[in-house]
Amino acid sequence: MSSDGASPEGLSRMDIHQILEYLPHRYPILLVDRVLDVVPGERIRALKNVSVNEPYFPGHYPHHPVMPGVLIVEAMAQTAAILAFKTMGNKPDDKSVYYFVGIDNARFKKPVGPGDQLVIDVTLAATKRGIWKFSAVAKVDGQVASEADLICAVRPTPQ
Repeated sequence: MSSDGASPEGLSRMDIHQILEYLPHRYPILLVDRVLDVVPGERIRALKNVSVNEPYFPGHYPHHPVMPGVLIVEAMAQTAAILAFKTMGNKPDDKSVYYFVGIDNARFKKPVGPGDQLVIDVTLAATKRGIWKFSAVAKVDGQVASEADLICAVRPTPQ
């Protein structure tokens, strides 16, 4: 592994076009720009580039733009979803929905603003009967901005 945590071969990297195959989210709620490394069944590292043009900055807060913590957690959950789909060996379809069902131990330790790059590390803690548990950390410049334990579930699409 290189110093940035990505695999040297680049085989486990994903660009935005590949990410769009694994997440149903689209602008303005797509919050993963690149995957640096993914090891199915174990871990993933992804990036979110935070731009001054984000749609939430004019209102949160005009005098001091800060990325809402709930969106940092959503970025971690989207990163976890990519890991789950890679682990299952399939992609989202219209027959199932990947729900974000729980957050434990969420902490916000550093404000995130325009120009920052979130590096999101997610580790698979457990999976059983369609329930997935993850540990996630989002860092800016090597400092923890947020961390949380996430619980997600894959369920059939309601009819």
